[in-house]
Amino acid sequence: MAIGSAVGLCGFVMARNLAANPDVRINKDDRAAGVLDNYKEGKRYHDNALRRYVSDAKPEIMPGLNKYFSSPK
Repeated sequence: MAIGSAVGLCGFVMARNLAANPDVRINKDDRAAGVLDNYKEGKRYHDNALRRYVSDAKPEIMPGLNKYFSSPK
């Protein structure tokens, strides 16, 4: 299961980079264009839906347990 998850995650990242990364150019015409200043496309790629969803969450794994042990009684 662990290896299957790792292979699935690796496949997802590879497919996402090939399909949406502004720095990856697959077509010959796109590669011939050289370096592009496409900051809007890069910002959209960087700020994906998962990053926007997680950006406001506290970095806690077990918030209830953390609150129990850290709050004064």
